[in-house]
Amino acid sequence: MLERQSKTHTSETAVLVGAQTRNMTNDMLEEYLDELAFLAKTAGAVTLKRFAQKVSNTNPRTYLGMGKVKQIAEYVEENNVDLVIFDDELTPSQIKNLENIFEQKVMDRTNLILDIFASRARTAHSRTQVELAQYQYLLPRLTRMWTHLERQKGGIGMRGPGETQIETDRRIITQKIALLKEKLAKIDKQMATQRKSRDKMVRVALVGYTNVGKSTLMNLLSKSEVFAENKLFATLDTTVRKVFLDGVLFLMSDTVGFIRKLPTQLVESFKSTLDEVREADLLVHVVDISHPYFEDHIKTVQETLAEISGEEKDTLLVFNKIDAFTHHTQDEDDLGPKEKHHMTLSDWKQTWMNRMGDDVVFISANRGDNIDELKEKLRKMIVNIRDERYPFSQGYTDYWNYNEETNG
Repeated sequence: MLERQSKTHTSETAVLVGAQTRNMTNDMLEEYLDELAFLAKTAGAVTLKRFAQKVSNTNPRTYLGMGKVKQIAEYVEENNVDLVIFDDELTPSQIKNLENIFEQKVMDRTNLILDIFASRARTAHSRTQVELAQYQYLLPRLTRMWTHLERQKGGIGMRGPGETQIETDRRIITQKIALLKEKLAKIDKQMATQRKSRDKMVRVALVGYTNVGKSTLMNLLSKSEVFAENKLFATLDTTVRKVFLDGVLFLMSDTVGFIRKLPTQLVESFKSTLDEVREADLLVHVVDISHPYFEDHIKTVQETLAEISGEEKDTLLVFNKIDAFTHHTQDEDDLGPKEKHHMTLSDWKQTWMNRMGDDVVFISANRGDNIDELKEKLRKMIVNIRDERYPFSQGYTDYWNYNEETNG
């Protein structure tokens, strides 16, 4: 199943569909659809058009109202669109109804993210994690896979083959889920043993919204080559490196990026990957400050961390991409308070960020701006943690061994 879904046809065309709820501004809607377009591009689809509708409650049958659905259907037919992607998770019946109307493939945000994860999975561990998440997503949606049987005439020999097949598939998939969970449990046990062997060293985990520059920063600090590119979820497998920083040795891990509405199936199946975050001594929370909604991204990451960790950890907040930060100049005649899109970097530094004291730094990982300041803050925090938690740790021995290996 994983192999089948990971094959992406770059020529597929798509339209994007979103619902604007009461608490959602027009700018927020655009930002959400921008992110969905980025997801579609990462999966290999070309977005032709966006559709949205203001709703107080979504339609249980078709998600949006029938008027808007018909408008989308006309565009899909006229432009021979391959794929209709919705920004929220759809129910199995909604997908079935919409596919009958559009006569084309319908995907929701969750399925799209799962497809991207499938194409990104490189190791046996991450492939198993993604496959488990896919099967968990697929199980309640089996009925729509057998809609072709409804078009066949009934009669002798045609009673209930679809139902029989569905039950067979459900049993097979349930067994497959159980086997994958068993396989992951063994891998998790092995990884937990590996983590125990590193217990005496300070562990630092890079966390953040997807595509904020964590892997670039990892490469910069560890002087290694971790896969990094301008696409969502470039990193799936947690990468752990020994980092030597001005006389201090510690472990740094680069983890999968978080995202708004991260599918619950993925959070569960990637539990062992996220254990690196849960068991870290220090979190380096990387934020793309050039993004207009970076505060929302911070909130999403904090909510996900609370869900997987359940405790507050020492955190260094790193605002990356200051070289790409822009703001709109405020009209001189406008005497009202500055709106966020008018604020300069200096303005932002005087807000809630100022109250964080030494636990915040502004950098450009690409250009190398303020990297020495970041290293100094990071080193100071690591030394404090090391002296408090591991005063006679193996870390000192590792430091001398590292020096001997490095200097011969």
